Amino acid sequence: MAVITKNISLEMKAETDIADITREVQRAVLESKLKNGIVTVFIPGSTGAVSTMEYEPGLLKDIPRALEVIAPSNIDYEHHKTWHDDNGKSHVRSTFIGSSLVIPFIDGELTLGTWQQIVVMNLDTSPRRREVILQIMGEE
Repeated sequence: MAVITKNISLEMKAETDIADITREVQRAVLESKLKNGIVTVFIPGSTGAVSTMEYEPGLLKDIPRALEVIAPSNIDYEHHKTWHDDNGKSHVRSTFIGSSLVIPFIDGELTLGTWQQIVVMNLDTSPRRREVILQIMGEE
């Protein structure tokens, strides 16, 4: 079995910026020349997240609004007391969403649903350069 590692670099805005990386992941799988396998999509850091969603304007508004309910901006986080910063909510949100995905591919094509895209989120209170690591494993 072959293992190929690729990176995607993104400049992201603060406060729940969401970027669709489906095309980049699909391109990396095709360039790998592997036929069947899995691709792991991982974002290092504790204020970023990776998920799938229907990447459309309504959900780009709904997701931040839902995250505000789950981990509100206006509460006192213990994290702030520890580090004297303002991104406790960012860490909580990242923990709930997660930092990785595994997606199978068959005949070089990701097995995503019709309306399912791979997204990266910057949940931090500051803009960030996010590096996404793709590890593609499979057979030729």
